[in-house]
Amino acid sequence: MKKNAFAKKKFIKFAALIINYKILTVDIFSKVKSNRGPIGQYQKESHGYFTFPKLEGDINPRMKFRGQEVLNWSLNNYLGLANHPEVRKADEEGARRWGLAYPMGARMMSGQTDLHVELENKLAAFEKKEAAYLLNYGYQGMISIIDSMVDRNDVIVYDADAHACIIDGVRLHFGKRYVYPHNDMQNLEKELERATKLTEKSNGGILVITEGVFGMAGDLGKLDEIVALKKKFNFRLLVDDAHGFGTMGKTGMGTGEHFGVQDEIDLYFGTFAKSMAGIGAFVAGEKEIIDYLAYTMRSQIFAKSLPMPMVYGSLKRLELIQTQPQLRENLWKIVNALQNGFRNKGFDLGNTQSPVTPIYLSGTLNQATQIVKDIREKYKIFCSMVVYPVVPKGIIIFRIIPTAAHSMEDVNYTIDCFAEVQQKLKNGKYDSDNFAQVN
Repeated sequence: MKKNAFAKKKFIKFAALIINYKILTVDIFSKVKSNRGPIGQYQKESHGYFTFPKLEGDINPRMKFRGQEVLNWSLNNYLGLANHPEVRKADEEGARRWGLAYPMGARMMSGQTDLHVELENKLAAFEKKEAAYLLNYGYQGMISIIDSMVDRNDVIVYDADAHACIIDGVRLHFGKRYVYPHNDMQNLEKELERATKLTEKSNGGILVITEGVFGMAGDLGKLDEIVALKKKFNFRLLVDDAHGFGTMGKTGMGTGEHFGVQDEIDLYFGTFAKSMAGIGAFVAGEKEIIDYLAYTMRSQIFAKSLPMPMVYGSLKRLELIQTQPQLRENLWKIVNALQNGFRNKGFDLGNTQSPVTPIYLSGTLNQATQIVKDIREKYKIFCSMVVYPVVPKGIIIFRIIPTAAHSMEDVNYTIDCFAEVQQKLKNGKYDSDNFAQVN
């Protein structure tokens, strides 16, 4: 009897603990609702205008925003291919011949076609690499490349300003990872020394990751200096050249061509979402390594193959990049006029060496919203605002993306408008403790 009573008492105590534990457990939905994140906390004030705005009409420098025509500087359509007649024709033909469903299934299982292979071969030849492999999306592709290339014995060394897709890929790594301050070659060398000592014990390797063109600031990764460190250290180099592919270098091959070190880039990553004005991406390098990635990248093995119209359309886009250098020449004509014009007016563009044109201003988040509203409503200019937490508090960036489709008239008008805006900011016109009110 005493045994039973003691057991019963213990059970009641245990049950009470479970009940209390349940009470103390937080409902995950409640947690999310009470903490919307650094950007999401402003959803009520920003949605539909500052965030998730809708641009309508054909993809051109002039589109419609909330029923009004605006001069648009926010599309990654560097070479103006989005609305190019030959591209539109190819996209239409691809959809008519195959529909959006074909091929059904992942590449490894049932999604392989001659055109997928043809595009890969042409991309590899253009990038002067042995082989290339298509990726459904750049973001998930980069994550999967990093995940596939390293194990717990390896060390990743990466630039502090790397794109979110690189950061997310690095987070999947079970081994050591070292970050060096943006483009700080002296610090990179120190991190390589640390990584070398560690890998000598773990019998692992080193993967260095950087970008060709940094998409926010527009400056270039120091690929020539990174490559030079290969004489001293044993590592492989992965370059994300999303903004450099099609825009940088004599032929548009990318930032590796710009620096003359394309041969030394071990894995070259490019996306179709910028210069190609499409969807998808690719990775290029030594054939044996590309074959390995094709059989190990989880985001590709377990995902449907890139739809045929996008592959067919990308073949036309690549052809135009190679055969119509005037598209790139016109892009740089616009870029140089825009950036020189802004600098002559006293604007801070940082250290951009690419088409990406960031305008740095000082101010609060509320001031930024007042400026955006004025630019869009009065001056009828649409460009993206970047504020904390993407950049430090007190900094406002207006990120302008020039394209080959813009005109010199667009350039001059925009410079004059921003000069007025800058003067208004200095005069306190945008001082406010509140978000700009939008009707």
